Amino acid sequence: MSNILFFLTPKAMCAHLHADDTLRQALERMEKAHYTALPILDRKGHYVGTLTEGDLLWALKDMCNMDMRQTEEHRIMEISHRKDNVPVRVNTSMQDLIDRAANQNFVPVVDDKNDFIGIITRRSIMKFCQEKLFPED
Repeated sequence: MSNILFFLTPKAMCAHLHADDTLRQALERMEKAHYTALPILDRKGHYVGTLTEGDLLWALKDMCNMDMRQTEEHRIMEISHRKDNVPVRVNTSMQDLIDRAANQNFVPVVDDKNDFIGIITRRSIMKFCQEKLFPED
C-alpha cells in the first residue's frame, strides 16, 4: 500500500489555531477556513488538541453569555473539547491511519519530537480508496 505522507497536507498549508488564541480569533479563523474543526498547536509547534464549532458554541453560551465582546477575554484552551483528534506519527501503517480516520474528519500528523507537521483528511483517504477500488476504464 502507500506511505501515509502521500496524503499529508503540510503544516504550512493547514489552517490551525494556537493554544493562546482567543475565542474571537478562533471564530474568525474557522470562518475564514470554512472548516468545522481545527488543530490547536502550542507556540513550539506541538499538537495539543482540536477545537470544533460545537466547542465554540458551548463556550459562547457558557463563558461569554452570548456576548461577542467577551470572546476576546478568553483563550481557546479554557474551552472544554468534546474530543481531541488523536495524532499519528509518520511511520503509522495505512491500516491504523484508516482506522483513526473512520472516527475523525482529519488526522493530525506529528514527527518523533511531537512537532505538528500537517494533517491527513478523511476525504483524501476516501478519494485514494475510490480510485483503487473503482478505477476508470
